[in-house]
Amino acid sequence: MLTVKMNRKPYLGVAEQMIDGIWNEFPAILKQDFNDWNKKFSVPVNVKESATGYQIELVAPGFEKTDFRIDLEKDLLTISGEKKEELKEENEKLLRKEFQFRSFKRTFTIDEKIDATGIEANYVNGILLVNLPKKAVLKPEAKQIEIK
Repeated sequence: MLTVKMNRKPYLGVAEQMIDGIWNEFPAILKQDFNDWNKKFSVPVNVKESATGYQIELVAPGFEKTDFRIDLEKDLLTISGEKKEELKEENEKLLRKEFQFRSFKRTFTIDEKIDATGIEANYVNGILLVNLPKKAVLKPEAKQIEIK
């Protein structure tokens, strides 16, 4: 004798699988958003090294030189920017506003290889360039020692 089991609710399994799939992915979505929050509200940075020093390139279009502040306290270099939006009363009707300026703050640890007195910054075409020169390494002079 053959026994056949009937599934009276064929769509219940599909719905459970969809709900389980969404529920299992839900924490990963939250985790991704919370881990990337700093990237979303910060500015991108490139750090380059050359023979004479380091260069930090910080992309911040729309800012002006006066919107930046660079502080050096002990071994922490902090670069921050704040753009204040001015509300203008115009007769034009704003249909869509997709961009806005946000303040940011980035902190970098510098070591004893950096000459803190020679740090310079320039803002050109939306990119803030911060030059961190290396300290000059004094090599001991080779000398001949006289034997007595």
